[in-house]
Amino acid sequence: MARLWGAVALMIVIAMPGIVLRVAGVHPTPVVSAVIFGLAILAAAFILSWAAETAEMDISQGLALAIIALIAVLPEYAVDLVLAWKAGADPAEAERGLAIANMTGGNRLLIGIGWPLVFALFVFRTKLKELVVDRQRSLEVAFLSVATLYVIFIPLRHTVSVIDTIVLVSLFVIYLFFTSRIEGEDVELVGPARAMGMLPNVRRRTAVTLLMIYSAVAIFASAEPFAESLVHIGEDFGVSEFLLIQWLAPLASESPEVLVASLLAWRGRAAAGMGALISSKVNQWTLLIGTLPIAFLVSAGEFSFTGGLPLDDRQREEIFLTAAQSAFAIAVFVNLQMNRREAVALFLLFATQLFITNESARLVFAGAYTVLCMVLLVANRRDVPVTAKAAWHMLRGRKVEESEPPPAASAHPSHSEASD
Repeated sequence: MARLWGAVALMIVIAMPGIVLRVAGVHPTPVVSAVIFGLAILAAAFILSWAAETAEMDISQGLALAIIALIAVLPEYAVDLVLAWKAGADPAEAERGLAIANMTGGNRLLIGIGWPLVFALFVFRTKLKELVVDRQRSLEVAFLSVATLYVIFIPLRHTVSVIDTIVLVSLFVIYLFFTSRIEGEDVELVGPARAMGMLPNVRRRTAVTLLMIYSAVAIFASAEPFAESLVHIGEDFGVSEFLLIQWLAPLASESPEVLVASLLAWRGRAAAGMGALISSKVNQWTLLIGTLPIAFLVSAGEFSFTGGLPLDDRQREEIFLTAAQSAFAIAVFVNLQMNRREAVALFLLFATQLFITNESARLVFAGAYTVLCMVLLVANRRDVPVTAKAAWHMLRGRKVEESEPPPAASAHPSHSEASD
């Protein structure tokens, strides 16, 4: 037990410099900043994963993963809301479209790198060819489907408006409400989470709450300077500002949630890790997009239901491409499992976008995602109503029997057990 608590203490110490430097307003060189703040984010991710696992003793796994997603995505909110605020205060900033660039880059990176990475760790640890998640993930898939169906029509307009805020934020609140109603499961804790789990109820809940708050503070304090240090390093190599904001900054701000999911996968809980990433996607695709118009309008000193964050042609194409990728990701998990070909397709379609920067290529990639989405939906057409039925049962407060395999996994029950 002493060694396990020692690991918690070590991560707290490693995360501390990120908080101290941010509060003190100290700005080291970009390389030093990247190291210090990057280690702080890594340590906070460890703390967050242990605290969230322990929290499953008291709340549902779905709500615990949603809390992980909300805390881990704080850096993305910090960066994007600042960019939206600047756009509202300065029309020239609005024309640059950096808030949409950061939001779309973060969303695409989460699916294009985060999901395949968790799958790769799962395959490395288990030698299995398919990652199967439990039926509770059907609720996240359902909400992600609704959000994607709504967002995919935003590019038909020239603003992200307050109406979008109302719809998307309401969808996120509803998602949290239904997630919290899912009954908790007995969990077998290992490592530092086991040490926390052995504490009496009051002390355990206090420890979990304090560690979650500490990890949130460390992540929030470290992510923006970490992103800025990466941007400065990229500028030294002559990389354009738009690409830096779209790819390098999200790489820093998305790292906490990807790290937490990867740690869960490495410890044999790949299904929970993937669940955290799916929940993060729901979070960003609803609450993040929905809050951008508010930051813009408050900064601009105006308010109207039809007004909001303006979109030019490039930004509209970026949103459509991101929505198309989201649709393909939903089609991948409509049967609550992912195989090697799907993971490779997610990664390659994302990775090639980094090197093919031609403007017309965005529509080509969006078309590729759309075609692959339709192919998978047709191939898995029998699984769609089964997953929808499972989500509907959870919306009605009925417990989904985990003894039943996920839709397409009836022939491979061991896969679900291994991934859990």
